[in-house]
Amino acid sequence: MAHLLMVESWVGAMSRLLPRAIREGGHEFSFLTRDLHHYLRSAPEGAAHPLLGARNVLTADTNDPETLLPYAERLHTALGFDGVITSCDYYLPAVARIAGRLGLPGPAPEAVENACRKDATRQTLAAAGLPGPRFAVCADRSEAAAAAAEIGYPLVLKPVDLCAGMFVRRVDDEAELARAYRAVEGFPVNARGQRRAPVVLLEELLHGPEVSVETVTFDGSTQVVGVTDKSVGGAPAFIETGHMFPAALPAADTAAAGETARQAIAALGLDGVVAHTEIKLTPDGPRLIEVNPRPAGNRITELIRHVTGVDIAAAAVDLALGQRPDLRIRDTGLRSAAIGFLVPEATGVLEEIDGADLARKAPGVLELRLAEPGTAVRAAGSNNEYLGHVMAGDAEGPDARRCVEALLSELRPRVVNR
Repeated sequence: MAHLLMVESWVGAMSRLLPRAIREGGHEFSFLTRDLHHYLRSAPEGAAHPLLGARNVLTADTNDPETLLPYAERLHTALGFDGVITSCDYYLPAVARIAGRLGLPGPAPEAVENACRKDATRQTLAAAGLPGPRFAVCADRSEAAAAAAEIGYPLVLKPVDLCAGMFVRRVDDEAELARAYRAVEGFPVNARGQRRAPVVLLEELLHGPEVSVETVTFDGSTQVVGVTDKSVGGAPAFIETGHMFPAALPAADTAAAGETARQAIAALGLDGVVAHTEIKLTPDGPRLIEVNPRPAGNRITELIRHVTGVDIAAAAVDLALGQRPDLRIRDTGLRSAAIGFLVPEATGVLEEIDGADLARKAPGVLELRLAEPGTAVRAAGSNNEYLGHVMAGDAEGPDARRCVEALLSELRPRVVNR
């Protein structure tokens, strides 16, 4: 039985999938956090969060590397760890540094840091000659205005160190650029209490369908598990409204997306990682959006598991232990699986979601999870404000998305102002 140290976590799907994968692998974990209440608040009333079922629940300032690394070393001496892991982007660099300090398996810290910073990713890939959008890293509004004039509108403005599409905006002119920049400036500390980098990334707006490539890199070799498609709404924001696995693409596009992801992972120097690489399939070929050196969110890992039998969360655990993951495809009886998110359009309090009972009984439904009446609702500006999701599978072919979209059309949230 191996013993892993888990340093923080997202509170969404992966916060449950990763503990499950650890347990099903016959292992155990200790959980280290700076704010236990962050996880207590996210658990349903009357239920304990799965993270709190750890062998040990420990507290320390996980935002301070100067104290965290020696503390992890002392914990290792007392408890003995075989690997270090997290699902939260904001702690991936810290986990890589802890693994290096303790002599445990893990990717190179510099590679993880470059992947987790959108500006460093762009600069690293450009230096490696990988094609991408024209871009500029801007330290203030005047630099942003000058760069925008040089690159040309429309553009995409991105914080370099936030997740879930937060504050990522399309900008079509200087007034919109100023508004988007002010919004980012008004968020100097992220949701985990970490001070943000005071720069933004401006990129040429790319056109074409967006996909993600799910990969596992072990011992210098990257295996593509598959390609997932993505639907996006909420303009000028970029809110993920749904996914389907596998993406309904021509074989050549699937292969090109996979090869682009492999090249990006190699250029960043990532090894011993599960990665979720986002790519635009433009008329000029695949162009990389970003590389996330961790399993995909939004339950994409579950879409993959339903179709292929491959457990990406379990692969992440294996990699943290320095073991080769089992990526063999199995016949699950499904040929595609899709998820669609219920995206709120109004702010207020959820009174009810009409149509839920009919959707729950529909054929092909794999999951239906909806917010409870009384939930505070905010009109969506990122991937953090969903009111729930529906997941469905298709045993015959690539029709899972059509099924999900039909079910979503029957769900009607009633949001009232109080």
